[in-house]
This record gives sequence, C-alpha cells and structure tokens, in this order.
Amino acid sequence: MSQDNKASRRRFLKNSSVAVAGTAVTTGLTTITTPVHAAGSDVLRIGLVGCGGRGTGAANQALRADPNTKLVAMADAFQDQAERSLKQLKAAEKISQQVQVDSDHVFSGLDAYKHVIDSCDVVLLCTPPGFRPLHLRAAVEAGKHVFTEKPMASDSAGVRLAIESVELSKKKNLAVLAGFCWRYDNQKRALFKKIHEGEIGDVRAVYGTYLVGPVKPMPQADTRPSGITDLEWMVRNWYNFAWLSGDGLVEQACHTVDWLAWTFNDASPVSCTAVGGRQVPAHGGDIYDHVEINYVWDNGARAFLAQRQIPGCYNQNSLYVMGTKGNATLTRGSRITDFAGNLVWKYRGLENNMYQTEHDEFFASIRSGDHINDGERMMKSTLLAIMGRTAGYTGQEITWDMAMNSKETLVPEITDGWNTPVSMREIPRPGLTKFI
Repeated sequence: MSQDNKASRRRFLKNSSVAVAGTAVTTGLTTITTPVHAAGSDVLRIGLVGCGGRGTGAANQALRADPNTKLVAMADAFQDQAERSLKQLKAAEKISQQVQVDSDHVFSGLDAYKHVIDSCDVVLLCTPPGFRPLHLRAAVEAGKHVFTEKPMASDSAGVRLAIESVELSKKKNLAVLAGFCWRYDNQKRALFKKIHEGEIGDVRAVYGTYLVGPVKPMPQADTRPSGITDLEWMVRNWYNFAWLSGDGLVEQACHTVDWLAWTFNDASPVSCTAVGGRQVPAHGGDIYDHVEINYVWDNGARAFLAQRQIPGCYNQNSLYVMGTKGNATLTRGSRITDFAGNLVWKYRGLENNMYQTEHDEFFASIRSGDHINDGERMMKSTLLAIMGRTAGYTGQEITWDMAMNSKETLVPEITDGWNTPVSMREIPRPGLTKFI
C-alpha cells in the first residue's frame, strides 16, 4: 500500500466514527465526467488484479463479453501466480488474440494493483477481500469502470470506505459490477421477481443454507517454508484469516446472505443473533467452520442462515421462503407451491451462465453509457454477512447500526511490505470476545 493509501485509510478511520446507518456516506466529492472509453467502438483495455482461479475466470468472461476488448495488464501478490494465469488465458479458446499482456505489464507485490489501474479502462478486482476496499477506492479515484468480486470488505471500516467509493463512482458516472453472480442468473431472477410481485404474499420467514466442505484448509505449521514472514504466510493461506477472507460466512456463504437481502428487496434488517464455533482443529488461522444466524426485520419477518465448512458432512445450498399465501423454493430448480404443496409456478425458461451474463451486461452498459452500478446493494449484502459473523464471534445481539458503526479494524496497515508485522489472532470465543 502506498503512503497515500495508508494516509487515506487513517483519515477515513478517523472521520468515520459515526457513519450513516444505510447505504450512503456523502463526502462532498465533486462530479467528474465519464471516462473517454465509455461507449462506441473504442477498444476497452482490461486490467486484472488478483490472478487466482476466480480472477482468471473473470478475465476470460470479460474478454468474451466484448470482442473489442484486450487484456493489457495483470497483477498478483505473487509473480508465479500472475504468470500461470497469463499462460491459461493465452491458451483459452476464442480470446487468446485479445490477451495482449507484455512482460512489462505482469506485476507482482502488495502494491502491484496501482500499476494495473494506471494501464487500463476497466479493472477486475479479484484479490482476497481484505485488500478490496483500498483497491476499489484507487480504481474509482482513477476513473476506471470496476468489476469487484464479493465480498467487498472484511470489516466494518472497510465497508464504510467502500461505501464512500460507491458514492464517488456514481458522481463519476462509472460502471460498478458486483461479483454476487446469482443476481444475473435467469432462473433466480424469475423466482425473485415472482416473490416481489406478491406471488407468495408477504414474506414472513426465510431459511438459507451454505453447507459445504472447507475451501482452502490451513496447512500444518511444519509445512511453512523457512524464512517466510507472517504476512506472506497469511496471504498464501488467506482463506483462513478473517482480516483477509472475512471467514467462510463472509467470503463464500455471502452468496446465500445475498439471497436473503434480495428476498427483502435489499431492506436492511434491524438486528441478528448467531451461534457458531470451530469444530475441526484449524492448525492456525482464526475463522469459524460453522455459524447459524437469525436476522430480524422491522416488520417482524425473520431470516435464518446455516453455514458450515466441514468435510464429510451433508452438503446443501438452498433457499426456502415462506409467505402468507405460499412458499418459494430455490434448490436445483425454482418453484412456488401453495400451503398444501401443490405446484403454483416452476421456472421453465432458458438456463444461462450467470458468470458470463454479468459481464455481458456490464460491458454492454459501458458501451451504451447507461452504466450498471451494483454498489449500494453489494455493500448491504457485505455488511449483512459481517453483521452475522460478529454476532456469532461475540455471542451478542448485533444491530444494523452497531455493525455499520463498529470500530473494529481487522485489516492491518501494510507499512513495510512483506516485513510488516501482523498479529496472529486467536479464534474468537463468544461471551469473551468483545464487540468493538
């Protein structure tokens, strides 16, 4: 992180002790015109920040979305990862000719994102979420259209900084696409449209699941290479540290959290409680492997979410919505039934690749000038997940306002590159871990 970015974060944390409990923090930022590469036939230069599997996939989909694009720059914390990603993209069918990244534009290191942002018109932000708020801010300040993977922050301070960036993106008339990809799935869109049109009446209760195995288990401590710093060890195993990933709920089950938010038309809940813990020894890291959350809205409606990442267990990723007139179910298919179980509606339309559709619509919006901006809802869903995690880790009831204004800052300031000292946090203990 540059000195300017570190100073910016310090200023932000100082000035954000009281934040608006909603979706906007106004900063008096000036309106700036749309970038030159906004519409027409101009070539759009794409830059990728974060070259893991999802980042490589996003670059592939971005290039397929618009034939008059080219990938010109890539960055990752680690050089070998950036080079592997570039090799994969050059070998991909249909887009290989659009991959025009020369050796001088393959960047690595903790500040490599700055070089990519300087080189492109559209930036894809796909690093571990802890870095996302600063990367998003830098991209928006530079006037770039942005695809940002989910979640958009790993702590409340990062949420508030990202909200400021969203407001700035609107003033600059920039396109912002969120990696909450289910919002671009035909089947899911059709089901939620039915719910919002009142097909099941008023929503009274929702139950969502994200029950899977571990994504990137923490390796044994004796596998740690000699000489590697604590920071590099954390980043290489980023999924296992809350400041980098957010944890399993915030980083992965946030998709189900986003379904809950979508069900309620993105209205903020009042509060939540949660239970959770660590069932399987972690060998390091500080995240839970299971959490169950109870959210409540101001009309008394409730939403429940079960998240688990433990091997050898039953897996499920579903949503069940109970209304005053019937029920909606989202599993492998989407359907609505009455209280007797009779089928009222079932999705029978075309299936689509939601990852590709979101980029197709994103680039079409850039070309037309009618820009997609998912900023407000993506930040609500991110905070909704952080709110649930906080309730589980502390054992306390957490209100929306408490989550928005929390002074907890998990992400450290990177002051000395890989040699920056970072603390290894213990796994939280409900009743003892304090809410800040």
